[in-house]
Amino acid sequence: MPSAVSLIRSPKLSSTAQYAYAATAPAHARLIFLAGSCPLELDGSVSGLGNHAAQAQKCLQNLQIALEAAGATLNDVISTRVLVASTAREDLVSAWNVVRAAFGDHEVPSTLLGVSVLGYAGQLVEIEAVAAVLD
Repeated sequence: MPSAVSLIRSPKLSSTAQYAYAATAPAHARLIFLAGSCPLELDGSVSGLGNHAAQAQKCLQNLQIALEAAGATLNDVISTRVLVASTAREDLVSAWNVVRAAFGDHEVPSTLLGVSVLGYAGQLVEIEAVAAVLD
């Protein structure tokens, strides 16, 4: 099935960003708004304590499960917001590299933010997403 998501790039904006600057979906696409994906195990425990990359990986696994339940995949994601509990750029980049690798050529518009704290004790990463699908 063809993707509902069209990534938009402009030659008037820097090409160094590892994502498209905008994305669209047709009016008849079904939008899926996902809650922030957290690095939680099924029992509610936070995985990857102290490890930004490991937590990003678990967030992505949980995001993919939520997408599948909604009838979508990572290729249907139209935008993301990656929240990292840190003021150190290297921690943000560590989480971002995992997210970037998971999306591959689907360079979805994304925002990477350093925040002071997230909702669960020991939580370092959370990933929000919106997806669009053609039913």
